[in-house]
Amino acid sequence: MSTRETSDGPEPVIEGIEQLIAPMAGGEKPASDWRIGTEHEKFVYKRDDRRAPSYDEPCGIRDILGELQEYGWQPVEENGNVIALKGDDGAVSLEPAGQLELSGAPLENLHQTCAETGRHLEQVKAIGERCGVGYLGLGMWPDKTREELPIMPKGRYDIMLKHMPTVGNLGLDMMLRTCTIQVNLDYSSEADMVKKFRVGLALQPLATALFANSPFTEGKPNGYLSYRSHIWSDTDAHRTGMLPFVFEDGFGYERWAEYMLDVPMYFVFRDGKYIDAAGLSFRDFMDGKLSVLPGERPTASDWWDHLSTAFPEVRLKSFLEMRGADGGPWSRICALPAFWVGLMYDQGALDAAWDLVKDWSMEERERLRTEVPRLGLDTKLPGGTGTMQDLGREVLAIAHKGLAARGRLNASGDNETGYLETLDEIVSTGKVPAQRLLDAYHGEWNGDVSRVYKYSF
Repeated sequence: MSTRETSDGPEPVIEGIEQLIAPMAGGEKPASDWRIGTEHEKFVYKRDDRRAPSYDEPCGIRDILGELQEYGWQPVEENGNVIALKGDDGAVSLEPAGQLELSGAPLENLHQTCAETGRHLEQVKAIGERCGVGYLGLGMWPDKTREELPIMPKGRYDIMLKHMPTVGNLGLDMMLRTCTIQVNLDYSSEADMVKKFRVGLALQPLATALFANSPFTEGKPNGYLSYRSHIWSDTDAHRTGMLPFVFEDGFGYERWAEYMLDVPMYFVFRDGKYIDAAGLSFRDFMDGKLSVLPGERPTASDWWDHLSTAFPEVRLKSFLEMRGADGGPWSRICALPAFWVGLMYDQGALDAAWDLVKDWSMEERERLRTEVPRLGLDTKLPGGTGTMQDLGREVLAIAHKGLAARGRLNASGDNETGYLETLDEIVSTGKVPAQRLLDAYHGEWNGDVSRVYKYSF
């Protein structure tokens, strides 16, 4: 989740729709300037007892952030606590229970993306060797209860932790017990954004299936392949889901702004502190009628903050975020941007991907979203024309062509298609990562889920 810093000086008040759509319209870039931003989270645990470390304890989260500063990262503080880092490779931040996230820098190609990921993992692994800490690449804690997990000292999390149980049953699990990989992508125009948004939403269930990696809860199989994805279905209906209006005629920046105005607020940031505005209306804020700040009206920074508090399967800010994948190991961190870049950054690939999904009804899209977390690649496609595995073959073929057409080569002369190999293998076998974990659990692990820790980074 986003880390807020205090802005310099006063900002103009938002007066109307042009300022509301400015972040989205301002994201437009020519194709030559399109970049790739990859975000990935990992669980942190103590190797001696596999406990999630607190912020303050020796070799806990605070000390890990301190050690990372030896690699050139600069601290970001909130109320005297270091809660994030900034550097050439983007930002390191904390999720609510101490999950460590790298929000990578905007990069030109996937070779750079995978190198960035490698640098980060090498840094945290070196710190882990010194501190007796390991890192786990899964979509959900396999063995921890909510009560066993620490809470990080970030003001927005205090507000969200109080609010989540009032709007859904699984929101606390989302905050405390899950990890994801996300990809941020650019667009050239409003029309280009719309098409990419629609393709991204329609194919998000396929990404969820390919990266499904959260089959355990509190030491036992939970009946899902991506329980992390299922969690979002009972987190907060006001700010999650498949967004039917995205597929309707007239969708664009203004329609997105209207949607965001209807998403209930979480907070307002003033003088370095978060003010609880959970459940209140940004429309009231626009009218100077926000009960916690009577008479005040929002600035551009308030709107930027609010744009980060919706959690649909695809999210628009000044770029598009693909949000459907579980956390995973290094190879899949590189594979997710390869999947989406291959589909989105070549016009022929984008057109071909849209042709595959454009005739699906909203009911069919919603069914895929509901069934995939449990069934993975065995989920039936609309019209009974095959399964998600069949769709995966077609989509990956398109992604391969899209990456080949980009022609972005590394020093060895290789293009970017190699980063899809791990997904090619998943589709070929029809077995997603969670199914391999379940096979091990029921086989060589003899029902001992702690054996999953051998998959640490």
